[in-house]
Amino acid sequence: MQDIKTVGIDLAKNVFYIHGVNERGKTVLKKKLKRAQILPFFANLKPCLIGMESGAGAHYWAREFIKQGHDARIMAAQFVKPYVKNDKTDANDAEAICEAVLRPNMRFVGVKAIAQQDIQSVHRIRQRLVGARRALACEIRGLLGEYGLVIPTGIRKIPKELPGILADDDNQLTSFTRILLQDLLTELSFLTEKINKYNKYISLICKNDEIAQKLTTIPGVGELAATAIIASVSDPKLFKNGREFAAYLGLVPKQRSSGGKMTYLGISKRGDKYIRTLLIHGARVLVAYADKPDIRRVDRSDWINKVKDRRGYCKAAVALANKTARIAWAVMDKNEVYKPTAA
Repeated sequence: MQDIKTVGIDLAKNVFYIHGVNERGKTVLKKKLKRAQILPFFANLKPCLIGMESGAGAHYWAREFIKQGHDARIMAAQFVKPYVKNDKTDANDAEAICEAVLRPNMRFVGVKAIAQQDIQSVHRIRQRLVGARRALACEIRGLLGEYGLVIPTGIRKIPKELPGILADDDNQLTSFTRILLQDLLTELSFLTEKINKYNKYISLICKNDEIAQKLTTIPGVGELAATAIIASVSDPKLFKNGREFAAYLGLVPKQRSSGGKMTYLGISKRGDKYIRTLLIHGARVLVAYADKPDIRRVDRSDWINKVKDRRGYCKAAVALANKTARIAWAVMDKNEVYKPTAA
């Protein structure tokens, strides 16, 4: 085992398959290990290149292997799949990972620090709570609609309008239905309190992080987007330029080109959907206010209005989100605040 130079490991909960090759690419190791055997096994190996797919626990194992002196690299599963030979088995997956990690043009995922995973956990929990509150609001509206009662659009309208509906004795709601709706209203208030709690967590994280503070100087980037970006990007040097970062977020056109004919479709929508959504929502606000003559705080308003007149509101918002992503990469790469005049 002393001549092992590259190892591919197929991660799992309890049973792990590893595949090792020497410096000439010859297979010298095929092994199945239990979870408790992983770290002792690699501790006895000389420093080598270890490849693994991005998934549950990948960042944890990468950090542990790096502590042992190995070079651990994480790859997206879609980039490993073309190297799988024959049927899909754990052993074949480990061999494919070992082959893929050696490709000179392979794209790797930055290993996240524990602090980054903490921030990401806050965002994921908040995202779930927001989805649950949205579903609950739709359920309340649907139930009221069955009784001919309508609440104005907006999540904040329900806590304002529903108590008056429950107190109105002239509508067709029975006493039992009023009890049910009161329970839903209490649940809605509870979810709102939880979301506000996580908003405070995110605000505190943003205030204590230098890079996040600099990202918030970009128009259209708030505390949510800034903290989500620093949680996702471990090192801006992983991207050659801002366009690669925008492509990582799925904000560049999808191509169907062949025979020298370039065909561009809508955006690719690859990568991190959450950050892409936040950037587009921030861009929508800027596009909405760009044509207001009495509001000049919107940067690049002339460019925004030209794109909106030529391509429409939604495409202008996506184009602005693309530009925002490129600026965000530059801010992280240069470690400077956003300068509108320089832009």
